[in-house]
Amino acid sequence: MRTAIFPGSFDPFTAGHLDVLDSALKLFDKVIVAVGYNSNKARSGFFPVDIRMKIIKDSVKQYGKKVDVCCYKELTIELCHKLGVNFIVRGLRTTTDFEFEGVIAQANRVMDPEIVTVYVQASHHFSFISSTVVRDVLIHNGDATPFMPEGVDLKKYIKAKKENS
Repeated sequence: MRTAIFPGSFDPFTAGHLDVLDSALKLFDKVIVAVGYNSNKARSGFFPVDIRMKIIKDSVKQYGKKVDVCCYKELTIELCHKLGVNFIVRGLRTTTDFEFEGVIAQANRVMDPEIVTVYVQASHHFSFISSTVVRDVLIHNGDATPFMPEGVDLKKYIKAKKENS
């Protein structure tokens, strides 16, 4: 079975991320969406990691066992070793993404030449969507629904975030 890791901060997971995941599932039998975070940065991110994971799980229900969700603190390459995975999926929206991701892929390749980074181009109608845009909309009390996977109601997650604060 060909398995890949799709790592990111996913703060929050967007329709663009889902688009990349959908394409990755055409290449791999299983994809593990891996939420990376730095435990040394207390309260980092818009959503806490547990809520990010809930958003992702709500977003990927239709894929069943083809998608797993986990969180990790170590280097992505170390997570690959831990899970026995040799592929990393990275989504590309712009040429800036390509340059940034290329540097990371090269560093990973030096650390382990057996682990391959696979780039998946976001569909053109999702290429402008980023977690940063969604967070900005949310911070300014806007409606981020058009940027989210279908059926994901961010209001309940914002409420949960406030209750946990």
